[in-house]
Amino acid sequence: MTPPVSSAPLPPAAATGWRSPLMLLMIMAGAMQLSFAAWWNLMNNFAVQELAFTGREIGIQQSIREIPGFLAFTAVYVLLVMREQTLAYLSLAFLGVGVAVTGYFPTAWGFYMTTFIMSVGFHYYETMNQSLSLQWLPKETAAAGMGKIIAVGAFAQLVAYGLIFVAWKTFELSFATVFLIAGLLTLVVVTFLIVAFPQFREGVPQRKKLVLRKRYWLYYALTFMGGARRQIFTVFAGFLMVERFGYDVHEVAGLFLLNGVVNMLLAPKIGQLIGRVGERTALTVEYVGLIAVFTTYAFVTNATLAGALYVIDHAFFAIAIAMKTYFQKISDPADIAPTAGVAFTINHIAAVFIPATFGLIWLVSPAAVFLIGAGMACVSLVLARLIPDDPREGNEVRFIGRTAAAPAE
Repeated sequence: MTPPVSSAPLPPAAATGWRSPLMLLMIMAGAMQLSFAAWWNLMNNFAVQELAFTGREIGIQQSIREIPGFLAFTAVYVLLVMREQTLAYLSLAFLGVGVAVTGYFPTAWGFYMTTFIMSVGFHYYETMNQSLSLQWLPKETAAAGMGKIIAVGAFAQLVAYGLIFVAWKTFELSFATVFLIAGLLTLVVVTFLIVAFPQFREGVPQRKKLVLRKRYWLYYALTFMGGARRQIFTVFAGFLMVERFGYDVHEVAGLFLLNGVVNMLLAPKIGQLIGRVGERTALTVEYVGLIAVFTTYAFVTNATLAGALYVIDHAFFAIAIAMKTYFQKISDPADIAPTAGVAFTINHIAAVFIPATFGLIWLVSPAAVFLIGAGMACVSLVLARLIPDDPREGNEVRFIGRTAAAPAE
């Protein structure tokens, strides 16, 4: 019999069994992906087939999607009136509602509106997820724990993509039906979480104000470049599949299904590997691989090769765990929540203007979009090499073969 949920927040270390903070983070990751993965699967086909979007409109829509991410720093002010765990639940509810109603507004402006609602939930959830993960998971096992969280999210992706892959043609489903079911599933899981899990304490009491520190500059720079790189994949690699190579909904679902399998199998191992080889080595592997992938994207003419590149590109996302664990090691514990919001804003500075701007470049030369992405990966590689072997507070940056701390504040 499940014990009653305590009204007083529990210390994270006091929770045992399946009602632990790690399990809560894992289930929340699954709840998020049930709706977001379905939305992402259908998004390009919905835009092209139902709304006749070109690169210009898809760029505008994706820029709108990133505005809430740019404003993620405002989460620190919301935390003045509610706890982080509560905000995570509320954010997942916003995500579910935004996805559920998408198909009932089949116009450009309707799609822009529902995208914004969905994105508010998604980005606030991701901000809280990052903050709570870094506070609840011990530094020694954080990378491995985050790998497990990603794996559960990947499993939920598999469920979403697999159902769409099998049912889209079989039952001749409509976009509105799939969006509705996906959004409602997330809302059901959120309801379960509220009932079944206790409230957990955050770690060290968090500062309820914006935090910007000089010694975090490398983390900020890596985060900014990560946001720019992500747009090349999330906006234009997927659009390439549909516009140039004619992938249908069930084919996109099959591609995403393969992504989910790869992530589910690799993410826990990647988390463990980061713990062994360190953040600098892990991120170096990611960025060298991305340079090769983006350069190949620019000249690919074969649909199968393009799909393979898409899977490889997606697999690199799990290595981004290394950026989070790097920050966890160098940060003041009280900075984690406010810095999570600031980091999401920094991550989305490029995200707000790249989709719309690059959408115009796409109309002239799709190859140029991916070659610029390769250049971004080169910049990220240089930054990654500045991470020290033993990152910690006072030892944040490595220069020219020696470790040097940034000026303390």
